[in-house]
Amino acid sequence: MPTKTLKIFSFFSGSGFLDLGFEKNGFQIELVNEYFPPFMEAYKYSRKKMGMRSPQYGYFNIDINEFLLERYQEINEYLEVARADGSLVGFIGGPPCPDFSIAGKNKGRNGENGKLSLSYVTLITKLKPDFFLFENVKGLWQTAKHREFFEELKKKLFKAGYSTTERLTNALEYGAPQDRDRILLFGVKKELLGSHRKGNTLLGFSWEKHQTHTLDELQKIAWPTTAAFVADVPTICPAGVPEDMTVEHWFRKNDVENHPNAGDYFTPHGGLQRIKTIEEGDVSKKSYKRLHRWRYSPTVAYGNNEVHLHPYKIRRISAAEALSLQTLPKEFELPAKMTLTNKFKTIGNGVPYLLAFGVARTIKEYMEAL
Repeated sequence: MPTKTLKIFSFFSGSGFLDLGFEKNGFQIELVNEYFPPFMEAYKYSRKKMGMRSPQYGYFNIDINEFLLERYQEINEYLEVARADGSLVGFIGGPPCPDFSIAGKNKGRNGENGKLSLSYVTLITKLKPDFFLFENVKGLWQTAKHREFFEELKKKLFKAGYSTTERLTNALEYGAPQDRDRILLFGVKKELLGSHRKGNTLLGFSWEKHQTHTLDELQKIAWPTTAAFVADVPTICPAGVPEDMTVEHWFRKNDVENHPNAGDYFTPHGGLQRIKTIEEGDVSKKSYKRLHRWRYSPTVAYGNNEVHLHPYKIRRISAAEALSLQTLPKEFELPAKMTLTNKFKTIGNGVPYLLAFGVARTIKEYMEAL
């Protein structure tokens, strides 16, 4: 049986961390939509550096709502052309999430970003791709008032002919060295599923299939806690600690000292003397958190004045180091002309690459088996 060609239209693409996970699994990225120009430029730049193909229908630096209005016919035609050879087409996207974030604005569905989740779901229900992935912060799923909105979005998808499955997933489960939860919602057209559904519930999709760790397993490990900060003194990974889940492993794997973004880091406002007093591994403070080299990182997000300090250097972590903690290939780089603020913003917003890769692989195998 010939392998199905799987094509992707990507929305809220950022600098393309989620897309890269799909591309590396053989999906063809055919359309890319990102509203913020610096992120779109970083997307193009990184793909060019890695020698990857450009999307068939191009890059769209526009508000997603334009696809529901004046550019609806255009995107609908792209979808028809993409399907003409028998390919299956999926939409992937993670609408901006500060309005649902527990640490963010918490405005919910009425916030400007919150409304974009409805726009994305509406686009799915109108254009009816063969499958879709919706990604967002755990607050949309865990917080009662936001969960109500999430369930309403699902009802719209059910009515449009989709069965779905969802999971609160942690990046650690896919081998990314950061404690970060995301709600993932995957849906497929009911007409494609046959016996692979029970009403609105999609059956036979194993979120755990390509996970490398369980949270229970990781919680039983005797991770190091804190140690006095001493600059540039090497230490050995403690016995029993899985080295591939540590900050230091990823720094070395991505050769961060020689990465093009190695020199991209902020100077702490409080001065260098202040940060010398913070112990290695002390992540208890609201603002300054010093990573431990032999432990995984807290979530790689840098909003709300959260500052991540290098485990054994007298500075904040660099963009190269943050990219490594997002488990991106070391060939991935951000353009030199991009501002430091935008570099850390796009890194913090992005889906950890190994999580994206694992989920994409599961989706590919599921769709090919239908």
